[in-house]
Amino acid sequence: MNATTHAVIPEQAPAVRITEIFLSLQGESDTVGWPTVFVRLTGCPLRCQYCDTEYAFKGGERMALTDIAARVDEYGVRHVTVTGGEPLAQPDCIPLLENLCDAGYTVSLETSGAMDVSRVDPRVIKVMDLKTPASREQHRNRWDNLAHLGPNDQVKFVICDRRDYDWARDVVREHHLASRCQVLFSPSYEELSPRILADWIVADRLPVRFQVQLHKLLWGDEPGR
Repeated sequence: MNATTHAVIPEQAPAVRITEIFLSLQGESDTVGWPTVFVRLTGCPLRCQYCDTEYAFKGGERMALTDIAARVDEYGVRHVTVTGGEPLAQPDCIPLLENLCDAGYTVSLETSGAMDVSRVDPRVIKVMDLKTPASREQHRNRWDNLAHLGPNDQVKFVICDRRDYDWARDVVREHHLASRCQVLFSPSYEELSPRILADWIVADRLPVRFQVQLHKLLWGDEPGR
């Protein structure tokens, strides 16, 4: 559903531009399958070739953080994912995450890895997408972000082809990612066969978690699901 504002927001008040807030099943990460409220922020500085949320690049509505919390509360579930676009492109995403944690939710942040994550509340589960060569945004990766990841955080690689896989495998080994956080390998939807990626992971005994996008299997590219 499209989010709407509930009050006139003073320009100086903490607020973010929202594309949508909706309830669905988490389709990725280690909380896959859980009923989750998704808070999708508007805007993204990246243009990955496989992006499935281009509708969130522009538009949206400014919402006060208190109004967002009230909307989330209406759904009655404990998992909340703040996503985009690129949520951290908006400065007030940081206090939004803090407010949701303070309210007692299990909060995850889906971020591209191109933005500084050092100020993200440590209670937030960071799911950071390192961009592979085929994404066409590999040059945007901030490698210093790896120092801010802990055992509850996750690094995701969207794999488009064998070159992507070899690159991601080497990054996992070079940076010892499996000992730092959880590592997720996902085939790019309708671009790489899930079975092929699974076979590569097994052949290399790679210490990563294979995943497919559950929401795509259930609802395809339908927005807001």
